[in-house]
Amino acid sequence: MASVFLYHVVGDLTVGKPEMVELCETETMEAAIRAIGESTECGIPVWKRKSNVGMVENNEMLQQRFVGILNSLDIVAFFAKSECLEDHDKALKTPVSDVVVPNNSLLKQVDPATRLIDALEMMKHGVKRLIVRKSVVWKGMSKRFSMIYSGKWLKNIDASGSSNNLAANPNRPSSSSTSSTRDKFCCLSREDVIRFLIGCLGALAPLPLSSISSIGAINPNYQFVEASAAAIEATKKLPDDPSAVAVVEQTQDDEYKIIGEISASKLWKCDYLSAAWALANLSAGQFVMGVEDNVSSRSEYNFSVHPTAGNNNQANGGGSARPKKFSSRSIGFNPASPSLGVSRSMYRGRSAPLTCRVTSSLAAVMAQMLSHRATHVWVTQDHSDDIVVGVVGYADIMAAVTKQPASTNPAPGRTTEVAGNDTHH
Repeated sequence: MASVFLYHVVGDLTVGKPEMVELCETETMEAAIRAIGESTECGIPVWKRKSNVGMVENNEMLQQRFVGILNSLDIVAFFAKSECLEDHDKALKTPVSDVVVPNNSLLKQVDPATRLIDALEMMKHGVKRLIVRKSVVWKGMSKRFSMIYSGKWLKNIDASGSSNNLAANPNRPSSSSTSSTRDKFCCLSREDVIRFLIGCLGALAPLPLSSISSIGAINPNYQFVEASAAAIEATKKLPDDPSAVAVVEQTQDDEYKIIGEISASKLWKCDYLSAAWALANLSAGQFVMGVEDNVSSRSEYNFSVHPTAGNNNQANGGGSARPKKFSSRSIGFNPASPSLGVSRSMYRGRSAPLTCRVTSSLAAVMAQMLSHRATHVWVTQDHSDDIVVGVVGYADIMAAVTKQPASTNPAPGRTTEVAGNDTHH
């Protein structure tokens, strides 16, 4: 086990993190769109409203208020429903509680002195956010990023005052902080952890230079939909982690070429109403490639904003009741060609899926994810940039760095596609 996991704590990752802002489940979807646009992630935690605003919550009370995480793909999938397309104004006023999928296990509150290895174990098994109380001020430490001071482990005190068996640190502030300070939190994501780890690559050597296949970081159990299928089919069975569906074309050799993806990270900060219309009306291939402005005059690509929702519609960029044209740029994509059947070299801009090869190093994949603010990277065969064999996500990286490298390369593969497309096999 690398010493970086044992001698660092969660508090080391909270330096400079802003105070957490809660999105209440009673807020509207329009408010959720604004919140996710201001967020540093493509998903935001949703909370039940506090029963007593002035009360200081303990860990259990805070955990019980957490509902789930709402991401950008959830929002687009909701707006793609026929009733939402017919009445945008009503859809925008829908409470977040009607859309978010309840899952209380996606978030955990931890003490700032929690070891990094313990945080990694939580995230490996499905936790996507860590809530850390900001009341603790690290004083008297000779090293900014160290959980050992004067040869003693930092004492781990939770909100109720209980502690573990580690020796107490006399320089750590007591739990007698003011209530106004004790009730402030910051939120750590898995991206924050990966960003911290990439700054500690030397401590992880030689693992970072190992191929993702040799250390078992490739997840062959990905979801996909064929380019010719309706884009809405991707929402029939959305994977939880990563929240992404590959859009593929089948080859003569019964292999699958990836041409794009329908995912939360790709749709982050997009025009959600335009993306929803495209998801409901276009094929998966057309959706990921978009339809360029110079060919979008064809009637099948024109759509009308509902008259009652056309005015002052912040979520749809302002707009009026006149027909609008769907464009790749309206949902954040900027491809070179709208035609199916062209080579993947024609796919450019944000519509191109983020890929690596089975021989890519772990460090390279981590750097890709961070530089593109992506939650995952699709893995292709070594001899081809197109044939997809799996995906690498946050949980796969965390599992790989906390275990010994495998002695043999796993055989990459694929699973069945999303519901509705098994007739193609």
